[in-house]
Amino acid sequence: MRGNTPWRPGSVREKAHRLPREAYRGEVAASITICVDRRAPLFTDQAIVSEFAQMLRAAAERWSCLVLVYCFMPDHLHLVLQGRGENADLWKMLVDYNQKTGYRLSLNLPRVSWQKDFHDHVIRRSEDLTAHIRYILDNPCRRALASEWQDYPFQGAIGCELGHVLEGIQC
Repeated sequence: MRGNTPWRPGSVREKAHRLPREAYRGEVAASITICVDRRAPLFTDQAIVSEFAQMLRAAAERWSCLVLVYCFMPDHLHLVLQGRGENADLWKMLVDYNQKTGYRLSLNLPRVSWQKDFHDHVIRRSEDLTAHIRYILDNPCRRALASEWQDYPFQGAIGCELGHVLEGIQC
């Protein structure tokens, strides 16, 4: 049992986000991890990653967000997002992206889906944004998928140059 609610196999437990939706609006930055359900190795093919990256670009543009870095690992996706103005909405961008990609999966790979929720961390101004980005870029090396982060093909940035982000230049 967890708390007062018995756990049942197959039951979905939704994580309550600790921050209100307003915390994701405006010129905020957040680190996001979205996992494939049951850790299915979805992102191992260039065509699938390209399609999902294009859908990420569309959602980011629609909700006025920069993708300072993305990294498609075999069974999850790392992002660092930043709002491009007061009308930006990181939360809506993520919901939009999850819905569109989830629908694509249901049509083409019905046994593969996203986990119900995602992990997020709103990055405070006092935190080192570049350190978050470098940590994500080094993930393929830690998992022995590449010897150098630059060799891993399934990562990049949207709306700015990754090199500029790493140098701390504002996009």
